[in-house]
Order: sequence, then structure tokens, then C-alpha cells
Amino acid sequence: MATSKAKRSEAAKKAAKTRKRNAAKKAAEALKAAVSRKRKAAATRKKNAAKKAAPKRKAAPKKKAAPKRKAAPKRKAAPKRKAAPKKKTVKRKR
Repeated sequence: MATSKAKRSEAAKKAAKTRKRNAAKKAAEALKAAVSRKRKAAATRKKNAAKKAAPKRKAAPKKKAAPKRKAAPKRKAAPKRKAAPKKKTVKRKR
């Protein structure tokens, strides 16, 4: 069964196209798989790091400042004392 050259070249072109299409599909799938693998690996690494990490320390509660001491109330100055009136001396008779 002899096929013409034209038909053979046509078939070859078709086969080449199919091969290219299949190769492209395979490459796209491989890329997708690689991305998925990387994502999963990153997630695992993150999880392991979280497991190994020391527990976070809570900040200690802040201490309340001691109440300020109130100054003692100022005392009013005592009123100035007047000199006591001089006592009159009684003259004695001799």
C-alpha cells in the first residue's frame, strides 16, 4: 500500500503537532506538581518551626505605681501675740 509523499508529510506534521501538544501538557503538569510540592514543603517547614519554637512569653502584668503622697496641709500662721500690758506698780507708803 503505497501512500503519496504529500499524505506522508501531512501525517508527519500531524504527529509532530500531537507530540508538541503532549510535551507541553506534560511540562505544565510537571510545573504544577513542582509548585504544589514546594508549597507543601514550605507548610511543613513552617509547622515544624512552630513546634520547635519556644513558647512565647507573656508580658508580666504592669505594676501599679504607688499613690503619690499628699503634702501635709499647710498650717496657718499663729496670730502674732501682743505684748501683755505692763502691770502698774503700786507705790507703797513708807
